[in-house]
Amino acid sequence: MSPTTAQTTPSVPPAAGGEEWPDETKLVTEDGKPVDNIYSEKQMRLLTEPLYLHWAGNRRFIATANVGLFYNANQPPLVPDVLLSTDVEVPDEFYSKPNRSYFLWRYGRPPKVVIEIVSNKEGGEDTTKRDLYAQIGVSNYAIHDPDNLLGGGTLRLFSLFENRYRPKPDGWLESVGLGLTLWHGPFEEWDTIWLRWCDQKGDPIPTGAERAAEAETLRAEALRQAEAERQRAEKLLAILKEKGIDPGPL
Repeated sequence: MSPTTAQTTPSVPPAAGGEEWPDETKLVTEDGKPVDNIYSEKQMRLLTEPLYLHWAGNRRFIATANVGLFYNANQPPLVPDVLLSTDVEVPDEFYSKPNRSYFLWRYGRPPKVVIEIVSNKEGGEDTTKRDLYAQIGVSNYAIHDPDNLLGGGTLRLFSLFENRYRPKPDGWLESVGLGLTLWHGPFEEWDTIWLRWCDQKGDPIPTGAERAAEAETLRAEALRQAEAERQRAEKLLAILKEKGIDPGPL
């Protein structure tokens, strides 16, 4: 993503009442620009889809990819590659204009986590964007740089302290009860390094496909054990019959 053109310190409009909110119908929430590359598109989905399975019905949250984060009606939005906000009221109707983007004044709080995926050296992920996310109040910021284009490593994590980001020594994000970890494995037939959400032990939060594969493995194992038990029972019955012993109904 290209860096924002905003040059001033963000200020959030008051949200004490609907009459004080900006008119979202006058804001451009979609610009029609495509995702910059296939890896980034897959990586974004890998960071959003598992959360909707992991927290289904248990937590109020919103996780988006490539959706505008509006912090001031007079400034262009930031467009995080991935945004996670927890303990928020999520609108039922996403198509209406006031619900199409993450309007800070409507959600009432900044996101808990923003993740940027580096695809070139001009995105401002470790300069302009990082400073703006800190000023907005995003609690945790991650830069995933698969090719280390910025020279800071493939994964950098920051936590907010006194309105500035400090590097995090580990990947655990206490405020959301999840971690971020680099994981080497297959996703949609691409076997490479991916950024994944994980639990406190470092195990990745599974995707729907991984859950289905695990369920199928368990089902196959149960069938295998049942078949082995049936064969053992048949062998025992045959032995008893050879010895003239009637085992009765089994």
